[in-house]
Amino acid sequence: MSISVLVLTKNEQRDLPRCLDTVSWSDDVVVFDSFSTDQTIEEARRLGARVVQRTFDNWSAHQNWGLRNLEFKHPWVFYIDADERATPELARSMRAAVERAGECVAYRLRRRDFYLGTWLKHVQTSPYYLRLFRPERMRYERLVNPVSIVDGPVGEVSGYLDHYPFSKGLAQWLERHNSYSTFEARQIVENRALQARFSLRKALFAADFHERRFHQKELFYRTPCRPMLKFLFLYLVKGGFLDGRAGLSYATLQALYEYMIVLKVRELSAMEGS
Repeated sequence: MSISVLVLTKNEQRDLPRCLDTVSWSDDVVVFDSFSTDQTIEEARRLGARVVQRTFDNWSAHQNWGLRNLEFKHPWVFYIDADERATPELARSMRAAVERAGECVAYRLRRRDFYLGTWLKHVQTSPYYLRLFRPERMRYERLVNPVSIVDGPVGEVSGYLDHYPFSKGLAQWLERHNSYSTFEARQIVENRALQARFSLRKALFAADFHERRFHQKELFYRTPCRPMLKFLFLYLVKGGFLDGRAGLSYATLQALYEYMIVLKVRELSAMEGS
């Protein structure tokens, strides 16, 4: 049983060729593009991918639209970003997994993030992601950094998905996370308006990682001094110091990102209250 591949893009001409090279084993690669203005489309077609375009609105809406409206050749879909690379071991594990899926409708896999050539082995918030699934059994929630909601049993595959979030440089990372922080702030303000509830028990003990992550986020949003706490958690509790200078840099950047969210929540709240 083969696997279709889904790649979301927006101006990814630099990273896309290397990404597609690692999924060349699939005969059905779909590039879901948000109207790139560079050579992304040309590169995708040159490398044999199908291209579908849609105007981006927010992450969950965009991804959900793709899963419901794109026509995939195969019943299983592997979702990968342009700055990610599927290792050969991961490719073999995924193909073997779907052959013996049984009742499983999705699989989580492990991702390795890199910064300046260093694997951020300890400072990562979480290395596990749901990226192999039957599209009719998957949906996403939240405006940014979506939570994956699976309707059915979940398995796990071996091998690594390698991620290079700084492949376009630090300036581009900051620009991207400036946009992400705006979506995060909007999500927090919306949750407060809807009086979104969280469960401390589920935040600590929910068996499903994505359910646990949802409640952890809701708890975290109510915590004072979040940027400092995030730095201490990533650098000391998670062991980011073991990743050397790269770990220190990454923990600092994540704390900065959190502070951007805090400031934008204050700004949005003030604007709505005026």
